Amino acid sequence: QVQLVESGGGLVQPGGSLRLSCLASGSIFSFNIMGWYRQAPGKQRELVAEITFGGGTNYADSLKGRFTISRDNAKNTVSLQMNSLKPEDAAVYYCNVETMGNRYWGQGTQVTVSS
Repeated sequence: QVQLVESGGGLVQPGGSLRLSCLASGSIFSFNIMGWYRQAPGKQRELVAEITFGGGTNYADSLKGRFTISRDNAKNTVSLQMNSLKPEDAAVYYCNVETMGNRYWGQGTQVTVSS
């Protein structure tokens, strides 16, 4: 059973930074894709960024340059460095991984951007 444990959410002022981390476990196979999605109140869940086992990345166009995704394959972790945060970045951020054709979701971590 794949389990995802997210950490790093919280309250930050506009312009500040946060780093989210997600630890994946429970699979004997590699996690081909690891990434982050977010969902703000009243909005659909959307891709933030994802990264392949080989390090290829895909970002939401609107977030390029502010957010950076990285992963540690040895530790099965994926991190999201978020800089220059804006109030519109406030959302629940979900870790998502893909292995053997199946997708798994974390429980989400709240990011609040407010002064």
